[in-house]
Amino acid sequence: MLPQCPLKSDASAGTWSDGAVDTLDCDFGRKPETQEEVHTHRSDNHQSKMSNNMETKIKNNNNYSIKSTGKPSVYLLNLKDTGRDQLHIKDFGCSCQNKTQQNKTIMLLGATGSGKSTLINGMINYILGVQWGDTCRFKLIDEQTNKTQAESQTSEVTAYQIHYQNDFQVPYSVTIIDTPGFGDTRGIAKDKEIIEKIRMFFSEKDGILGLDAVCFVVQSALARLTHTQKYIFESVLSIFGKDIANNITFMITFADGQKPPVLEAIKAADIPCVKEDDKILHFKFNNSALFAQNEEVEDDDDDDNFDEMFWKMGKGSMKRFFNHLEKMETKSLQLTKEVLAERKHLETVVTGLQPLIQTGLAKLDEIKMTTAALEQNQNVIKENENFEYEVEIEKSKKVTLEKGKFVTNCHGCNFTCHYPCAYSNDEDKRSCSAMKNGNCKVCPGRCLWNVHHNMQFRFETETVKQTRTYANLKKQYEEALGKHMTIEKIINQLEKEYEDVQEQVLQLNDQLAMSLTRLKEIALRPDPLSTPAYIELLIESEKQMAKAGYKKRIAELEELKQRALILEKAEKGEPLTAQEKGFRPRKTIAQKLNGVYNDLRKWFIT
Repeated sequence: MLPQCPLKSDASAGTWSDGAVDTLDCDFGRKPETQEEVHTHRSDNHQSKMSNNMETKIKNNNNYSIKSTGKPSVYLLNLKDTGRDQLHIKDFGCSCQNKTQQNKTIMLLGATGSGKSTLINGMINYILGVQWGDTCRFKLIDEQTNKTQAESQTSEVTAYQIHYQNDFQVPYSVTIIDTPGFGDTRGIAKDKEIIEKIRMFFSEKDGILGLDAVCFVVQSALARLTHTQKYIFESVLSIFGKDIANNITFMITFADGQKPPVLEAIKAADIPCVKEDDKILHFKFNNSALFAQNEEVEDDDDDDNFDEMFWKMGKGSMKRFFNHLEKMETKSLQLTKEVLAERKHLETVVTGLQPLIQTGLAKLDEIKMTTAALEQNQNVIKENENFEYEVEIEKSKKVTLEKGKFVTNCHGCNFTCHYPCAYSNDEDKRSCSAMKNGNCKVCPGRCLWNVHHNMQFRFETETVKQTRTYANLKKQYEEALGKHMTIEKIINQLEKEYEDVQEQVLQLNDQLAMSLTRLKEIALRPDPLSTPAYIELLIESEKQMAKAGYKKRIAELEELKQRALILEKAEKGEPLTAQEKGFRPRKTIAQKLNGVYNDLRKWFIT
């Protein structure tokens, strides 16, 4: 930040002591009666001096770098990396002087193209006290130009810590958390990646501890929300705990002097937020004026008048926002961290549950086909123990990973517990979202975390036909049970194992339902991608708009819909398929049933 003035005032003389004033913090040589008075009472004469001198004062200041010259010139804020692992936290100014200064933390979220990055730059110019007539502007975020407007310009969750200095327009330090834009052309997978980045950011022990404001950045002209836009809102809300609702505000961009149409859309969507006199608290901006030319010319046209008008509107909104921010109660991120951790664990469990349930149902079919073959051919089998029959089975296959992707595979179960996983090192697998209390909650054996590894492949299942013999089946049962087996005994054992497999599938379903219940207790909103009907609307929307890459996005949505169906049935306590409607009443298996088909760890044949 601009350096603190090394000069001291001579109280008796009412003047500054020796030396030339070369910093904005000195108020350009004017003697303040108190520091607070300087902050709250800035005369027109003082603002004029700022306009004339600001660019001169910053040219030799190491906190800024020139980006472009003109009327106005644009300077970049030089940021310091804090060097914290896994975190993107950058500092502006010196924190050593302001250890007791109050800090306010703002998080900005929005769709791609909502104007979020430019709004952040507007905040910085307000904080630094830039006026319309000044000959310079500042940029905290320098937007990349190698991305299309349909792609988010921001790729990481980044916190900018702006440490308080005496010439600030706000009486506190400000931390601005910038997030990648939701809903760009790269589809649902990219949005899920953003949620994961936010989870990782908030989960770090040296990270952000609390939030003062969660700001949705939305375009003024959105008279109604499309299914995709509703999905973006719901996705973001599903990140937070219920206690954050009274800290949500709206920053409306591309606004004019009229009432923004998007307010009705927000009201119709019933989005929780701060209200004043039963009206949605919002702040209007038109950032087209932020870096507009402000040089006065004789034939001044209407465009210049509009630019200055939009500048003043934005300045007024910024003043209202930061005044309101000062009064907002800081909310701990503990509940939000719980929501994110539970949601990530749930997502991992659901992903792992799919192959388990599919394979479990395939085992039920396999047992039924085996039982039918034995019952229908008992006489033939008594004459020839090498009798052959055909069944369909689920078989594991190895799929090579894409470059840069990591996986958590269980060595004991030959099963992929989490893909893609954020942790590449095996010693970090305890932190994988598939783990709880040191054990995996996904793999069939519920194995210890340290038998899980990152490998060059993941496991997938495929259905194949296999020819078997009665002689081999009999041998398997005699080895498993340690006694001589007849056809009748094997059929009886198959019926018991059928019930056992059913029970295991239902237990998997119960595990899922418990996570869903916990999420309902703590989350501000459910994950929109847990509702099949909602996903179907997104699919139809993609088909109608048919934008570039829509077929790939539809394929991703179809896969998510299958997971959502499992979630929905688990929540309602419904059987997972029509095949399960005849399930017997629930029971507790007191002792593990020995057998051939009912050991989950042996379900996945490689």
